[in-house]
Amino acid sequence: MIACCGLDCSQCGAYQATQENDDAKRAAVANDWSNRYGISVKPEQIHCEGCLSDGQKFYYCADMCEIRRCCVGKELAHCAACEGYACEKLEGFFALAPHARRALDRLRP
Repeated sequence: MIACCGLDCSQCGAYQATQENDDAKRAAVANDWSNRYGISVKPEQIHCEGCLSDGQKFYYCADMCEIRRCCVGKELAHCAACEGYACEKLEGFFALAPHARRALDRLRP
């Protein structure tokens, strides 16, 4: 499952912990993300069924991700389907996650 931004949801620790209903994995992901991103993430916040699902999402993806908000607002499955691909927001993200660009490039019409 490819997220709006090109990340593979099935490779995300939050998605995996949710699918496996694994509290130990939730704690490990929370600890990793807290250290990696310099923010406080609690294990109880680690719930995600995928970027485009109707189910639970990690709070950042659900409420704060500008890329997801734009994609959902345009009713697109992913950014590769956008006429404005790749926009400035996406280019900034690709600097952090070049593998996401490759995933979206493969989805381009």
